[in-house]
Amino acid sequence: MNPRIEEIRIEEFDLSLAGMRIITPDHVARVQDSLWLHGQLQPVVAREHDGIYQVIDGFKRVYSSMDLMIKTLQCYVLDVDEKQAKILLLCCHGSNHKMEVWEEAMILKDLLESHDVSQGQLSDLVGHSRSWVSRRLSLISKIDEEVSSLIRMGALTSRHARALMRLPRGNQMDIAQIMIRLGLSTRMSERLIATYLEAKDSDQQQDILADPTLVLWGQTDYSESLHDYDHDYDQRLTPYGNNLMRSLEIFLRPVRSLLVQLVDPEIEGLTETERIIIDPFLKKVFNYTERLSRTCRPLQTHKPTKTTAR
Repeated sequence: MNPRIEEIRIEEFDLSLAGMRIITPDHVARVQDSLWLHGQLQPVVAREHDGIYQVIDGFKRVYSSMDLMIKTLQCYVLDVDEKQAKILLLCCHGSNHKMEVWEEAMILKDLLESHDVSQGQLSDLVGHSRSWVSRRLSLISKIDEEVSSLIRMGALTSRHARALMRLPRGNQMDIAQIMIRLGLSTRMSERLIATYLEAKDSDQQQDILADPTLVLWGQTDYSESLHDYDHDYDQRLTPYGNNLMRSLEIFLRPVRSLLVQLVDPEIEGLTETERIIIDPFLKKVFNYTERLSRTCRPLQTHKPTKTTAR
């Protein structure tokens, strides 16, 4: 397997193996910025077959070059067959970007199904233990296909997939959509799934899906508190009063979602740069909160009273 370096035209690259990698627009944009500023720093890795070059490593470089209308890229050309190329996918990636467990699982599944090998042989081929191979194959086999598509698009991570494995396939998509909508960390996702599985019946599970933020905010009596915010038209109120109640209900849902994000332990991992970027928005939230408090206070019928120390 003696590689040779060649200058390959973009249209000669075959990207058929890209389906086993998670490549998001953000990933491509970062590589595109680097190509624009610094040029190509690393060669693409590919194998030659049928007069074209099947990419093994460097998919984002090729996609970025297409957008930037770069005509050629330097490429290490390897003399390997398709099975060897797929095995190389497992190790031929940048040291700054660890391959997702889901990507490893997709490659292993393809090798198992397309190249007539047993799990034991697969373990020997990829240089990992049988349990390492088995865990990844188990992960991909227990996830609903629609959820798999979300993972391949980068909307969910392999850690989210591990959490979703606890659910029956038919329930995974509902929870996955909540994870994406609320931007849940793995820990928050696990809390939501645990509460969903512990629900006493399907009605309570539907309540959790309808407003998951109450679970995430640590509400202990979920089934009762949910209905405090399910406002139907109240005959005791004027049309204005009903509209106000509905607006308050609508307002409370994203507020609870924000609180979930703010108490997530992962907030401690924000970098200094991230904190600087986020700070102006936090100040806006604080200012609006103060204004809202001043505006709502006169409407309260039971106002807090000041106590005088004796």
